[in-house]
Amino acid sequence: MRLRLILLALGTFAVGTDGMVIAGILGLVSRDLDVSVTGAGQMITVFALSYAVLAPTLATLTAKWPRRRTLLIALTVFTLANALSALAPTFGTLLLTRVLAAVGAALYTPTASAVATSLVPPERRGRAIATVMGGMTVATALGVPLGTWIGRTDWRLTMWLVTVLGAAAFAGLALMLRDLPAPAPAVSLRTRLAPLTDRRVLGATATTFLVFLAYQTVFIYYTVASAPATGGDQSRLTLLLFVSGVFSVVGSNAGGRIVDKWGPRLVMLTAGTLSAAVSLALPWLMQSMTTALIASALNPLAGWAVAVALPARLVSLDPPSAPLLLSLNSTALYLGIAAAGGTGSAAIAILGDRWFPMASTALMLAAVAMAYATTREPRVRMRLDPGWT
Repeated sequence: MRLRLILLALGTFAVGTDGMVIAGILGLVSRDLDVSVTGAGQMITVFALSYAVLAPTLATLTAKWPRRRTLLIALTVFTLANALSALAPTFGTLLLTRVLAAVGAALYTPTASAVATSLVPPERRGRAIATVMGGMTVATALGVPLGTWIGRTDWRLTMWLVTVLGAAAFAGLALMLRDLPAPAPAVSLRTRLAPLTDRRVLGATATTFLVFLAYQTVFIYYTVASAPATGGDQSRLTLLLFVSGVFSVVGSNAGGRIVDKWGPRLVMLTAGTLSAAVSLALPWLMQSMTTALIASALNPLAGWAVAVALPARLVSLDPPSAPLLLSLNSTALYLGIAAAGGTGSAAIAILGDRWFPMASTALMLAAVAMAYATTREPRVRMRLDPGWT
């Protein structure tokens, strides 16, 4: 069972590296393809927005497919798209390949999360989700700094790295992932979106949107935020991203265990508040490498603990509908990332390079307030098993 979860996480590692490594090569893309740094940041926006729109639609269209086939087709599309990104001659072409990569990612990630929750008993769903999402956090620990370092002179090398990771994930799943549970009966897109009429589900997805909008507003433009500490040195930026990635893994694992023991509400409120506090301090913490390293540890530690609690909360509302609810969570997550590209750009324009993380603080506090307001009623079940209260 553990091996299956690790194999699923191998795919999310490839997808996570692709989605997040762009933050480390924006300057190189900007110079090579003659666009501004904020313009290059729209690579992330296009990928995330395409993912958000496509996730529920693709989940509906492929609902009757065997899950193993779905995962392999998703990784095939994803891998080919990244090879095309590495070969893109213009920025416009590059954006189109980002859309294609989003097709593969939108098909893979919700399917992998749904498979994970079906492989374990209810009391271990938090840790199962944390394992699969751990692929994304390990991507921030290893994939992002490795990709940033490899592409320090040529960003196309970074895209080739992601292509290799996608191919490796495909090979691992093709060879070793067998006998998966049969997919749930197919439902229409209208049925898939019907839970949004439940105010608990609506509140949960809105919280997911706000959390990722807040976190990614800074992360997408981490090159800008950390410039006083790094002085534009790509090696220093790689170190900050490595520390950020390591503590993303720690936050994800700790969040999964705390969710299983005390429920997602505690994690969302406490870790969300800590993340807001760190964002508030970023304009001062990013003035030296020593304090920037501290910030690069604390913010992902809190942020990724929240990221695990969010889907766990949704699954707890209606466990039999886990695939459907996780698809909605993925949509909200990537809508937040898509919006963050524009939010971060606007915050930089209005507040300046040093102070733009203040926008992230306000957004994370809004997410904490949303989580508090939509989980405080006693009738809202916030546990993943009958023993939780």
